Amino acid sequence: MKQSFVSIGECMVEMAPTESGDYHLGFAGDTLNTAWYARHKLGPDWDVAYLTAVGQDAVSERMIDFIRKAGIRTDLIQTLPDRTVGLYLIQLDNGERSFAYWRSDSAARKLASDLDALKAALETAGVIFFSGITLAILSPQDRITLLDAIAEARANGATVAFDPNLRPRLWDNPETMRDAVMSAAAVSDILLPSFEDEATAFGDATTEDTARRYAGAGAGLVVVKNGGREMVALDNGEIERVTPSLITSVVDSTAAGDSFNAAFLASYLKSGELVAAITAGIDLAARVLTRRGALIDLRGR
Repeated sequence: MKQSFVSIGECMVEMAPTESGDYHLGFAGDTLNTAWYARHKLGPDWDVAYLTAVGQDAVSERMIDFIRKAGIRTDLIQTLPDRTVGLYLIQLDNGERSFAYWRSDSAARKLASDLDALKAALETAGVIFFSGITLAILSPQDRITLLDAIAEARANGATVAFDPNLRPRLWDNPETMRDAVMSAAAVSDILLPSFEDEATAFGDATTEDTARRYAGAGAGLVVVKNGGREMVALDNGEIERVTPSLITSVVDSTAAGDSFNAAFLASYLKSGELVAAITAGIDLAARVLTRRGALIDLRGR
């Protein structure tokens, strides 16, 4: 039987700038990006599924078709009437991205409205991945519902990986964001935070501070991404440090962290070798940084 990797969150319509100055329509979103790259990296022994909700319109159908053609299982995607999918537009300035969002009618906001359905969807999951954005788009009650379902799946043997992916604009206030993220950390085995975001939101002085805070919440393994600088991993109390090679030709930083998550998890789940897994994540993120858009063609390499 194949092992199952289930990613939970929101896929959106992506309008990404091209070299000609026009925009290309695609589909992306942090947890979908990770699922997409994980599908490439995990290999045939793994099943990859995406859990979200979409509308019953043409663009939602096109999104499902895109996900299915990527080899990602779509039977966990709910279709909801009178809803559609969100959209974001990427703006680039010397490789750094900013976003404009339209997501008020996004069906994904209702992905955790049914606890029984969530439990059924996760009962055979070997690995569950979700993010702070997954939490941010949900109502307070649905956040609790999602974390309850994840906690039950974890108690039944699933490994849970969480990227806090802190986006303050999506939250009512910083306190709610911090509380929700730490509640998610408490039901997770692997944490994949980004230090710059964590320092701003939690006041962490060092990457090690971030790692130890999340370890204190209950995570056995914390890998702190650090924007091309020295990374820290805390594995059951033991510190590892890895410094990426310098990248001088950054084109677009969209999905760099998401692709790191995918390659790291794929390598670590298969080998259990921490430094090798971090290196795999760094290598894929470096490739993604040199291309436009969230999802790049990995064929031929």
